[in-house]
This record gives sequence, C-alpha cells and structure tokens, in this order.
Amino acid sequence: MEKENFKNDEQMDAQESNKSNKNLDAESSKNSNEEIFEQEKIEQEEIKQEKTEKEDAKQDETSQEKNTEQWENPTDNSSEPYELSKDEIIGKLQSEVEEWKNSYLRKQADFQNFTKRKEKELEELRTFASEKIVTKLLDGVDNLDRAIAASESTKDFDALLKGVDMILTQLKGIMQSEGIKPIEVKIKDKYDPIYHHAVMVEDNPDFNDDSIVLELQKGYTMKGKVIRPTMVKVCKRG
Repeated sequence: MEKENFKNDEQMDAQESNKSNKNLDAESSKNSNEEIFEQEKIEQEEIKQEKTEKEDAKQDETSQEKNTEQWENPTDNSSEPYELSKDEIIGKLQSEVEEWKNSYLRKQADFQNFTKRKEKELEELRTFASEKIVTKLLDGVDNLDRAIAASESTKDFDALLKGVDMILTQLKGIMQSEGIKPIEVKIKDKYDPIYHHAVMVEDNPDFNDDSIVLELQKGYTMKGKVIRPTMVKVCKRG
C-alpha cells in the first residue's frame, strides 16, 4: 500500500515538473517573441526616421534651388509681378532724390575745395615765378658790386670796363638759358608791327617807305614769344 502511494507521489511530482517546464518554455518563448517584436519595431522606426530625414533634405534642397533661381531670375514669368503701392513709390522716389541731392552737395564741396586749392597754387606760382631767374641774376649783381669796389680802390677804370663786360656776358648767358633771345634788326628792313615798335618817323629819300631807319632799343623774345618789341625809327615818304 505504501509502495503504491509512493509511486503515485512520484507520478504527481513528474507531472508537476513537466507542467512547470512547459510553463517555463512557454514563458521563454513568449519573452523571445516579444524581444523579436520590439527589435522589429525599433528597426521599422529607424527606417521610417531615415526616410523622413531623406525627404526633408530633398525638400530643403528643392526649396534652396527654387530660391536661387528666383534670385538669379527675378523677372520670372511664372510668378506674378509685385506692384508697389503709391506710398511705396513715393518713398522710393524721395529716397532717390535725397541720395542724388547728397551726391550733388558732396561733388559741389569737392569742386569748391579744388578751385580754392588751384587758386592758391596759381597765386604762389605768380608770386615766385621769377625766383629762378632772379637767383641767377644775383650772381651778376654781386660781381658788379665787386668790380665797382675794386675800381674805386685801385682807380683802374680799364679793369672796371673789363669787369663790366664780363658781367654783361654772364647776364646774356643767363638770358639765353631762359630762352630769351634778342630780336635781330637790320637797317632798311621792312617795319613789322609784331617785332617792332615805331616811336619816330623820318622822311628820308635814301630809304623806302615803312623801312627801318634806326634801332633805338633792342627787343627780345622768350621761347618764341615777343616780350619786348624793338624800338625803331621808321621812314615815311611824304
């Protein structure tokens, strides 16, 4: 009797063990299925997110290309032209007028400053234009002073004459370096009002009418321009 009870207990324990193992297997299988489901769900979410990012990037690129095309082609016929309102047109015109006005005032001020600067430069030029030639003439004046002082102490007037002649040669050299040349006049040359200045007339049968009888004062030109005409006496036949 006891053996039968023990045998029955063993059978019941085995059944309970099998039942427990089955429950564990079922629960393990269930957990495994849930993990697989969660993994698939995560993968689907990642694929969906990646697809959304690609679509957004493509949309941004398309929008950027469209904006670039509109910037490069502002007069696109596909879009309706923007019409300015009356107030906007007036404001734009007033802004342009103010800009032109300011530009004009700036240019006027610059021109006035330029004019004043040039007037100052011309005034300085007129004031010091003769500085160069005067500086050269000072050497001749110094030599003349020395010649006079030496002749007063030695009473040698021949030496004074020689010194004056040397100074005259020096002054002529200065004049030549500045482009100053004497006007050559010959007796019986025809009178030319450009180069000659008649201060006297004479009825002389030995000369033709309007011919030069006598040179009274030498004339000069400076670089081709007459700076002093020759003073002459002219024949006028009665």
